[in-house]
Amino acid sequence: MGKVRLKSRRRQEQGSKLARVFIGILATIGVIDTGSITIQRWGWISSISCPGGSQGCDRVLNSAWGTVFELNGQPIPLSLLGFFSYSAILIISIIPFLPLLSKSSIDLSRKAWWGLFILSNCMTIFSFVLMGIMIFKIQAICLFCIISALLSTSILTLTIAGGGWEERRDLIFRGIVISTIIFLMSLIWSSYVDPEKKVTLGRSEGSAAIVSSKSNTSAILLAEHLNKIGAVKYSAYWCSHCKDQRELFGKEATSRLNIIECAEDGKNSQSDICKAKGINGFPTWEINGRIESGVRSLKELAEWSNYRGPNDF
Repeated sequence: MGKVRLKSRRRQEQGSKLARVFIGILATIGVIDTGSITIQRWGWISSISCPGGSQGCDRVLNSAWGTVFELNGQPIPLSLLGFFSYSAILIISIIPFLPLLSKSSIDLSRKAWWGLFILSNCMTIFSFVLMGIMIFKIQAICLFCIISALLSTSILTLTIAGGGWEERRDLIFRGIVISTIIFLMSLIWSSYVDPEKKVTLGRSEGSAAIVSSKSNTSAILLAEHLNKIGAVKYSAYWCSHCKDQRELFGKEATSRLNIIECAEDGKNSQSDICKAKGINGFPTWEINGRIESGVRSLKELAEWSNYRGPNDF
């Protein structure tokens, strides 16, 4: 009889309400984090300040991995998926508290915990893959992305600790299966969008990879200003950092830049000019008689070239 009562009590457990409250708070922060990135990418607000420097955030968010696809010329950023995921977690975390659903709260609470576990598990594994891409492929740091990864990991931890799970073995088994599937799918996706893997697609031999990001008005005006004052960007078609620089400008602005191809086997190569200038690193900028190598943020280029136009980069 004692065992039956104990089992009955366990079935009545709905997990920790405090854990669910904290999950809701963390999900709200995630909604704000990913929502801000999304509307900034769409140009609805001016540039958001990225702690630690905007150049890293620009490189990460405007990289090939920062956009899922384009719809009618409008980029659908990866952050939008994060926004929907955090919104779903927020809704699931508060559903069991709704008065109208109190009569079925036991069943509903158990399903809600499973929903939280599956979603946060998927988000955490995907976040770890994105962290690897950010560090090893893009080679830049975006604090907003790190915050999102920490949030999803914290939500998963709270879900496991506060879910009042009856069968841990079932939880572990499902967790392993879900993690494996998401990890493999993430690797396949990251490889598919990797610009180095697609370097020969969509362009002729010896040509630079196609720019995928969209330019805003400020980037276009800056590019026109750089062209007007005779600024030159020395580049090589195979250079991944050169592509990073072009992605910061976007497709429309890049077409207005004065770019010199330095690779001898590149299309319209002007390697003699590059050798005469002593260019041995890419990209290299020559602005107002000063020559420096490396990817530069648009704000830095604006200050360097004495640009005075709109600067919502």
